[in-house]
Amino acid sequence: MATATAVSPRPQTHRASKAGNVTVTDPALVKRAVKAAALGNAMEWFDFGVYSYIAVTLGKVFFPSGNPTAQLLSTFGAFAAAFLVRPLGGMVFGPLGDRVGRQKVLAVTMIMMAAGTFAIGLIPSYATIGVGAPLLLLAARLVQGFSTGGEYAGASTFIAEYAPDKKRGFFGSWLEFGTLAGYIGGAGLVTLMTALLSSADLLSWGWRIPFLIAGPMGIIGLYLRMRLEETPAFAAEVEKAEAARPKVPLRDMVAGQWKALLLCMGLVLVFNVTDYMLLSYMPSFLTSELKYDETHGLLVVLGVMALMMIVQPFAGALTDRVGRRPVIAAGCAGFLFLSIPALLLIRQGSLLAVGLGMGALGLLLVCFTAAMPAALPALFPTRVRYGSLSIGFNVSVSLFGGTTPLVVTALIGATGNLMMPAYYMMGAAVIGGFAVWRMSESAGRPLPGSAPSVERA
Repeated sequence: MATATAVSPRPQTHRASKAGNVTVTDPALVKRAVKAAALGNAMEWFDFGVYSYIAVTLGKVFFPSGNPTAQLLSTFGAFAAAFLVRPLGGMVFGPLGDRVGRQKVLAVTMIMMAAGTFAIGLIPSYATIGVGAPLLLLAARLVQGFSTGGEYAGASTFIAEYAPDKKRGFFGSWLEFGTLAGYIGGAGLVTLMTALLSSADLLSWGWRIPFLIAGPMGIIGLYLRMRLEETPAFAAEVEKAEAARPKVPLRDMVAGQWKALLLCMGLVLVFNVTDYMLLSYMPSFLTSELKYDETHGLLVVLGVMALMMIVQPFAGALTDRVGRRPVIAAGCAGFLFLSIPALLLIRQGSLLAVGLGMGALGLLLVCFTAAMPAALPALFPTRVRYGSLSIGFNVSVSLFGGTTPLVVTALIGATGNLMMPAYYMMGAAVIGGFAVWRMSESAGRPLPGSAPSVERA
């Protein structure tokens, strides 16, 4: 008979154990891990929603130009700068997470994200300190971007390594549930403030409130993350190593995993191009290209995200039953064949047509948001999972996801063709479909390099 042995360096508090070659997880501990990981993602996208929808006010506060367009471009330039340092953050935090542990690094990224967002709410205006104001804004955005480079890959790795094999898709789907909740919270708060405050109050002090909320959120998130033990998979990896801190050179995370990295980048490409197209670009498309009312456009997007939140856990559970590959493939096929009809509906202009078109794209996007948090960590073995995933994910997001609004706007400007968003999503779907064809199914199976994981009865 196999003897149960503790996986954690602190067995008296860790409730995941090993029976023979099987890791037995405690459902309560898994749920705590999911909450702690998802809150960090929610905080990241809370900031995203706030920054996106209060950009006009921030332009007036931090940039001196009397030209509103120049102010807005400067504000979004500072926003885009965060994407430039994301790969650097991934190359620092990812390998560190494989060396010292997922939990410790995720605690650091939470502190940095909260501090960067909170700091924005404290920065004096340009009228008060001059050019120092936009420089401090840029510095805060760089801190946020650097920490985000280690956040998503670490959070998805953390959940994947805690979850039992047969429920990894369901538990992983809550990570993107946090993303949607954070975005809705940020955008919704800005909308409420805009309705309740005068333009003068919003410009004077009101704009600071959403950023200052990040402080208490960060403290709560840090508390939840500090209460968790290291993941069973990483603890087992430490036990196997001769030293307590396994070392993996950065080149091994890239050159040694190049096939998995290419698959990761292809999957992340279709995931993030469609994500940023729907949640970031479409509100601007409705307003600038279709002359749609800005408030109604925002409410439509928020409604679509609320719909996605409802469907998200069910879609995650579906990936556990039928597999990640069929669900992701369905999303790729849907974007390939339905992007044009959906955009034609949106261009029709009525509230019903826009809602139907956006809703269809949102449900297709759920195929990715529900499956990717479980599928991506399964591409890499335990000893390099955090590092390799951080590098592949952030390089792809920076090159393709974060540039989507800019590239599509430029394509429309160059061609005058308002169907460019559909063509761009179709191109991404082709790349994603090829990646799905080449990837292996991971549903219901142990993570590479890890023991099988089951849920304690």
